Amino acid sequence: MNLLRSLVFALFLLFVFLPFTGFVALTRWMSLRQRYDFVTGWNARYTLGAFRRLLGITHRVQGLENIPAEPVVFLAKHQSAWETLALAAFLPPSAYVAKRELLRIPFFGWGMAQMPIVTIDRSAGKDALRQVVEQGGALMNEGYSVVIFPEGTRTAVGGQRRYKIGGATLAVETGRKVVPIAHNAGEFWPRNAFVKRPGEITVSIGPAIETAGRSAETVNAEAAAWIEGEMHRLFPQHYRQSLGSKREAARVAH
Repeated sequence: MNLLRSLVFALFLLFVFLPFTGFVALTRWMSLRQRYDFVTGWNARYTLGAFRRLLGITHRVQGLENIPAEPVVFLAKHQSAWETLALAAFLPPSAYVAKRELLRIPFFGWGMAQMPIVTIDRSAGKDALRQVVEQGGALMNEGYSVVIFPEGTRTAVGGQRRYKIGGATLAVETGRKVVPIAHNAGEFWPRNAFVKRPGEITVSIGPAIETAGRSAETVNAEAAAWIEGEMHRLFPQHYRQSLGSKREAARVAH
């Protein structure tokens, strides 16, 4: 059944979602905010509708009251493609940080280029961080928050990667707050998996972290500690399994 659901969803992406993103590339006559409202409205109605009706994946959000009225830097756990499409449905107007090469993908990348977005050249080294600060700061001055996945790539459920400092640096250098986000999307939409499973994703938005007078390293560490602590609190079953596997591996090694 899950395989059939996933096949139908793949057809939705191919024949509905991708053509729509290609259409977005033709909307340059709209203002940036008009394009944003148009795309996120469509996405909330049709893409999240497909998640719900075709895949049986729903979500609930807690902590919306923690989002300040002004633009912030959201640092979110990254486990699947779900959060790249779904977060915009309940966050304030936000720009994502993405690799520049994604804009070259037919249809999807062309449409993405018309949205508020921070693009980076990952081969640029320290200059990539400067790109985040300059582009992200400009967008926040226009009223957009910025969403960053500090682990850099999707992480399997129960796993953790090193939290990169770019998002915290953007927040510190622009004087903005950081808002951490934890979720378990990978439980139902596994990393690199074609078959998805039905279920309810829990998204937890943490208290805003002040950055004034603090280093990016300190802010980044506090955000990482909250996210990983919340992951262990809300989804302990995944971490018990991970811990058990590590203990077993250590026992075998000895």
